[in-house]
Amino acid sequence: MVQSDPKLRLPTSDELPDSDGLPVDNELHILVPNLLGLILGFIWGQRFDWFFGVNMGIYHTSGINPRVPIVPDGFLSLGVERIRGNRLRRSYVVWEENGIVPIFALEIVSHTPGSEYDDKMSIYAQLGVLYYVIYNPEFWRRDQQEPFEIYRLVNGSYQRQIGEPFWMPEIGLGIGRGIGSHQGLYREWLYWFDQRGNRILTPEEQAAQVANLESIIARYREHFGDLPENG
Repeated sequence: MVQSDPKLRLPTSDELPDSDGLPVDNELHILVPNLLGLILGFIWGQRFDWFFGVNMGIYHTSGINPRVPIVPDGFLSLGVERIRGNRLRRSYVVWEENGIVPIFALEIVSHTPGSEYDDKMSIYAQLGVLYYVIYNPEFWRRDQQEPFEIYRLVNGSYQRQIGEPFWMPEIGLGIGRGIGSHQGLYREWLYWFDQRGNRILTPEEQAAQVANLESIIARYREHFGDLPENG
């Protein structure tokens, strides 16, 4: 839970800006986290206790000024309302979410370094984000880092975790890289994984599998008639 001065009147979400005014560096900052959110919406469609934000400000009281947000490329919170009061969130305001901070935050490194490995990491640690992922597919050599790094908060400090995909039991999902197609782009993406390390298919892939199966059945019927009944 986030502690705050009870004498301090914190602004409401309607009073806070919903953008930091900074332009998105490239498409990856939108496409990668949106794909993760899309998959969650598909596999957790019947759950209403989670929220996934993309390029959305997180306002919190663990910093110097509660009016200055941290804006991850993507983040996940558990134990919150999927939709608050029938209204979509303009930003994520921790003191309006019963003090629940995101359990997972994602930063994608861009052409212009954005302090993902130092200042932002410190802010997420102070905020109490349990898992912090840095995805750096293009500039990892420049930064002398790895293309994919995941950190877990241990006693207030982030410790680098080993293994990919990496299983996060508190979330019930793993995270890692994989090759696939999204919006017609065939490349490396970040995906969710199950506990056995199997990549969870995207809605696009699920639909393609169904269409392929239906095509196979149609061709079978064309040549051999109806499928035999079980038993």
